[in-house]
This record gives sequence, structure tokens and C-alpha cells, in this order.
Amino acid sequence: MTDDEPPSGPRILAWTPMAVMAVIAVVDVMAGPGIGLLPLVSLGPAFAGLAGGWRRTAVIGALALLLCVGLGLYNGLFVKPRGYTAMASVAGVTGVGIAAAVARSRREAELASVRSIAEVAQRVLLRPVPLTAGPLQAAVSYTSAVAQARIGGDLYEVVASPHGVRVILGDVQGKGLAAVETAAVVLGAFREAAYDEPDLVGLGERVERSVARELEGERFVTAVLAEIGSDQEVTLLNYGHPAPMLVRRDGSTDFPEPPEFALPLGLSAPGADGPEPYRVAFAPGEQLLLYTDGVTEARDREGRFYPLGERTHLLKEPDAHRALEALRQDLVRHTGGPPGDDAAMLLLRYHRHQDPGPASTG
Repeated sequence: MTDDEPPSGPRILAWTPMAVMAVIAVVDVMAGPGIGLLPLVSLGPAFAGLAGGWRRTAVIGALALLLCVGLGLYNGLFVKPRGYTAMASVAGVTGVGIAAAVARSRREAELASVRSIAEVAQRVLLRPVPLTAGPLQAAVSYTSAVAQARIGGDLYEVVASPHGVRVILGDVQGKGLAAVETAAVVLGAFREAAYDEPDLVGLGERVERSVARELEGERFVTAVLAEIGSDQEVTLLNYGHPAPMLVRRDGSTDFPEPPEFALPLGLSAPGADGPEPYRVAFAPGEQLLLYTDGVTEARDREGRFYPLGERTHLLKEPDAHRALEALRQDLVRHTGGPPGDDAAMLLLRYHRHQDPGPASTG
């Protein structure tokens, strides 16, 4: 977008200055010089300063001055100070509008720069998940709560480690750069510990220590960790996160809850016991969907929550990415637009039985 173009938004704002000046000119001609509408021509550059760049505001101001001169001559106002006062009013408003447009353009450029940096940082953090990892197919979906925004507080990762396929999906408190910073801490600790720790509890403790050491204040992260080995089971570790959805081969669903609910990452007291791991059968042909509360707490216009458990038929699509995209589009239709909170979903399909090996990208 250049300085001559209006910012993105309703097109009506771009035509408002011309429309206002045209209406004032018609009314002034019809009413005659006794009404005194000439100073209102300054509304044209005033609106232009709100809806366009400084060049556009200057052009509208010049047109307003020409219109002011034309109407003043038509009404014979330049024999009195009234015509010159109207011109001074238009020129002053144009100057103020240009200054306001310049200041706004600078703020927008700074905001765009910060947003661009944050988006690059988040793309580095949230790398594409592998298409296959061990016995699993993986697909991920992320929908921001703000239209056209890609900066949020959700995180995910899939790692094919020597100890099995290890997965994390979490929801960071807050948004923007602070959320990206928190996600970096969690993902960095998870990626390193996923290869080193022989069991899922040790992996969770490593992530918890990193979060407790790095985060300040009352920031926290709800998360669920999963480990899929070669025994047709999934081990889950839940830090205050919504229970994942397990879709069986017959289409039935289950939401396996932890034995006891635990606090999110970053809120546990030093030395306190973490969540207890629990195991759930997970066999070939079955699907495991991890998601953030932006999915299940999404409401339609009547305030009804999104019925995730009733949408498993959308996951019958053979291609995992298309199936997850169909679920995402259904969520957007349910809310009538972007959901009220960031919504991340990670779909794992057990497509064959084998020992987990290095992740494949093909």
C-alpha cells in the first residue's frame, strides 16, 4: 500500500471526502450565499486525513480549495472577508489532515514491522510437523482468533525420538510477542528433552523446570504431552489441558481424562509432584486429535459450544490434511468467522504398526 492509497477497510471511507464536498457544493448552489455553507468544504480534507495517506489528503485539500474558490466566485463572496475566511479554514484543515496522515502512516509502518518480526519468529518456532513419524501420519491446523493475524499463543511439535514418537500441544496464556517468547521456552525445552529423556515423566519435568526458570509473573501454559511407542498404546501427560479426542476404528469417540487434574506448566510449586501419566489403547486405524480450548469453547451466534465429538465423520477423509481442513472449516462456519480464541488442532493417525523410526518428510 502506498501513501496515495487508503488503508484496507471499507471502501466507502475512500469516497467519503469527495461525496461530502459534492453534497456541500450542490446544497450551497441551491440555497444561495445566505446560508454560509462554504466553510464546510473543509470536511473533505478532514475525512481524507482519516482514510488516506498524506498525498491523497493533499490532493483532496487542493480540490477543496478550488471548489471553495469556485463557490465563492459564484456566490460573490470575495467582495467580503467571508470568502477568504472559508479558504483559510480549508487550508488549515488540509494542513492538519496531512500532518495526521503522516503520523498515522509512521505508526502503521512501525506496527507492521513489529508484526512481521513476530510472525517470522513464530514460523521458526512452529515448524511444519513431519508428514509421517514412526507408525503415525500427522497433520496440523491453526486458526487465529483475529482475522488476517497469524500471531497467537498456541504451540505444537512432533518428534520421532529413540524412545517413541513424542508430541506436545499447548496453549500459552496471552497473545503477541509475549506468547511467542513463552512458546519458544516450552518448545526449546521439549525438543531437546524429547531425545534425551527415556520416559515421558522425565520429559515433562524437564519442560516444567525450564518454564519455571524462564517465565516471570503469573504466565503459564496448559499442555498435553503424548508418547506413542510400538505397543499400540499412547501415554499421556496432561498439564491442565483439554483431554484429547480418540476416534476408534468403528467411529466411536473417547476423551480419555487424566487420573487427577494437574496445574498448567509454570504454576506448580517447587518440588511439587507433576501430573500422573496414563496409558490408553491406540491401535492401527485409529486417530488421536489434540486441540486447544479455542476449538471446544468456540460458540455460535446462539452461544452454543462447538460439538467436536459430533464431527468425527469429517475425519473419514483418507488424506489427514484434508480431513483436518474440513474440520477447521466446519469450526469457522460454526462461529460465523474466526473463533473467539486461537484454535490449534493436531491430528495423529495410526496408519501402520512398526517400530518408531526417524521422521519422514515425504
